[in-house]
Amino acid sequence: MKIAVFGTRKVRLCSVSAMYDKDSLKAANRDGFVQFTFIEALLDQRTAILAADHEGICIFVNDICNADVIEQLSALGVRFIALRCAGFNNVDLEAAAKLDILVARVPAYSPEAVAEFTVGMMMTVVRKYHKAYNRVREGNFLLDGLLGFNLHGKTVGIIGTGKIGLLTGRILAKGFNSNVIAFDPYPSPLAEEYGLKYVSDIDELFNKSDVISLHCPLMDSTKYIINDDSIAKMKKGVVLINTSRGGLIDTYALIRALKTGHILAVGLDVYERESSYFFADSSAKVIADDTFARLLSFYNVFMTGHQAFLTEEALTNIADTTLKNLRDMRETGTCACLVKAS
Repeated sequence: MKIAVFGTRKVRLCSVSAMYDKDSLKAANRDGFVQFTFIEALLDQRTAILAADHEGICIFVNDICNADVIEQLSALGVRFIALRCAGFNNVDLEAAAKLDILVARVPAYSPEAVAEFTVGMMMTVVRKYHKAYNRVREGNFLLDGLLGFNLHGKTVGIIGTGKIGLLTGRILAKGFNSNVIAFDPYPSPLAEEYGLKYVSDIDELFNKSDVISLHCPLMDSTKYIINDDSIAKMKKGVVLINTSRGGLIDTYALIRALKTGHILAVGLDVYERESSYFFADSSAKVIADDTFARLLSFYNVFMTGHQAFLTEEALTNIADTTLKNLRDMRETGTCACLVKAS
């Protein structure tokens, strides 16, 4: 079974530069059932031709798999699309269904990885670890500008209570004794056990939270869930964390709120137009996206490059599930992680 893997990236592990996608997928392919072709380029209309002579493709969050691309893939004989991530907003599922292309994802590779990273980012933003680290390296031991606040006793709002949202809430509720409230149109029966309390509507969460953390998928109903109107309902001095999807936040509205001081600080592992910059070294380039450049210029914005998932355990789980999805789709015409148009 020949599979074209788009967007394979290098990462420095233990002082060795390695392609983590390639290494983890090869390790999971124990019986050689899949013959991989690893491609550094992202999937889009220009690169889809690279999938020629392959039964399927394997893609990540920033690959473009819209209707035009899917038509090209179908014409090339591609029958399977395996997402090595949980989100699937970058795939036109209706177009895939019309052309009998099966789509599968990895719904829960390591929710602990993202949850732990989220809380770490929250602590960094609140206690300013990153600023202290840079100061001390330069011999500056002043504490000016490093004042933070306790998470103990604070109200933290979790939007989206899938596995990651629940685990993030549990860490905060059980570990920090925070008052964790949550909103999700589909409440989880585990929420109470994990220490989360649901509110009646999302406006109540906006009104009450000292810190808000986003953990919902990107869909039409959640796009720009953080906007001018929702920000206006938040407490002045709220802290906002997003380790989910960039499109959940209207960046222009976020910038306006940062300029007025309504939002105290922000931690972001994602950005709505991240595909032009993330997973690549742009340190010697000019950032042409003026909105992104402005966001990075704020002293109270802490950003990382979509790394919340990046642990050894997560990569192993992603690769194992991806291989199982491909095998099942090929041999049975379906799989447990199949994604269909609603």
